Amino acid sequence: MISRRRFIEQTSLMTASAVLAKSTLARAAGPYEGSPAPDPKLLERARALLKKAPFIDTHNDLPSMFLETKAGDLKSFDMSQVQPTLCADVPRLREGCVGAQYWSVFVESGTQVTHTSLHEALREFDVALRFIRSRPELAQARTADDIERIHHGGQIACLLGVEGGHMIEDSPAALRTFYDLGARYMTLTHWANVDWADAATDEPEHQGLTEFGKRVVKEMNRLGMFADLSHVSPDTMSDALRVSRAPVIFSHSSAFAINPHPRNVPDDVLRMMPKNGGVVHVNFIGAFVSPKNADFDTKRKAAVRDLHMRVDTDKAVADGMAEWDKTNPAPRGTISDVADHIDHIRKVAGVDHIGIGADFYEATGSSMVAGLENVTRYPYLFAELLHRGYTDEDVMKIAGRNHLRAMRQMEMVATELQKSEAPLITEGLKGTN
Repeated sequence: MISRRRFIEQTSLMTASAVLAKSTLARAAGPYEGSPAPDPKLLERARALLKKAPFIDTHNDLPSMFLETKAGDLKSFDMSQVQPTLCADVPRLREGCVGAQYWSVFVESGTQVTHTSLHEALREFDVALRFIRSRPELAQARTADDIERIHHGGQIACLLGVEGGHMIEDSPAALRTFYDLGARYMTLTHWANVDWADAATDEPEHQGLTEFGKRVVKEMNRLGMFADLSHVSPDTMSDALRVSRAPVIFSHSSAFAINPHPRNVPDDVLRMMPKNGGVVHVNFIGAFVSPKNADFDTKRKAAVRDLHMRVDTDKAVADGMAEWDKTNPAPRGTISDVADHIDHIRKVAGVDHIGIGADFYEATGSSMVAGLENVTRYPYLFAELLHRGYTDEDVMKIAGRNHLRAMRQMEMVATELQKSEAPLITEGLKGTN
């Protein structure tokens, strides 16, 4: 398994340059870089609203970090204490006012070639479930009612999301098994296309969903699992929105109009969200957030082309780009930039269709926007929204109530479909068959 950092770098929007690690808690550091430090009263108000909502984050890659650092040996970590080598732990989740967290089951797309996707996915499920069961502060949730019950009981509700449809290996049986293990969304693709759907960061093969892909979405509707459209191509987004009888989500995506990264959601898709009832959960990774990234990417590609014309070896190109990266750091973006994405989605889709999916995946937080380096920092974003005139009700909708509403609607659709629809049992149906 390769690290998630490697995948972000492959977008060509991230450089190999690293920002010096901040203090792990980074409470008072608050590097706002364009966003003023919040009014303390707004910050306290934001914290109170997040605790009430409850606050739900739909994407965190901690399970992958367990496997990448200690091969899944949870005894190596005391999660009741701050863990500087991880992207989350119980104290920091508490400080960030997290009421419910979706832990990502992530397996890189290359495992499709080696036919190990399902095997690696089960390793991620295993470590995630062992982590949840190891801590009295955590409890697994499977429904919207579970989330609220667990939150009201003082624990952090934990759910699972499968980040990439390649992990089911074209098997509806595997999809159902994932559901039984607790998965409540599946991202239809990750970095690369799958046999039945196109990804945002790959060359189109299917022009969206194949017929089998549409059946997969319908089976997710029947089960009660969100179809997650982060990482998929615009055509796949549109196809899924037309086919799905339940709300869809984007578990960790932002607005294409603010930063034209292929991982973000274009306006024509945002305009489809009110009819569907789904939610776009905004991402904190600088490469997907900062509006300066498009210009930076153009300059970096030009530097690569220039080196290829001047030097003869791959090593010389790599060394030249390493020097270029040192003097041309990638733009990180700011809390204000994240709020701009939220403003835009509100303008196009409406405030009822916004949530948060931060996508924390590394210990230092250097790839995240400045001021949102770790899971303690969520209240600072919501203080910015309050500063911009968002009401208390708006804040609680974005914090988690939009997700709960969509989840309950999804659950109702599943209950009805299970009365009339049989499980999808055709195995291995690929392409347009």
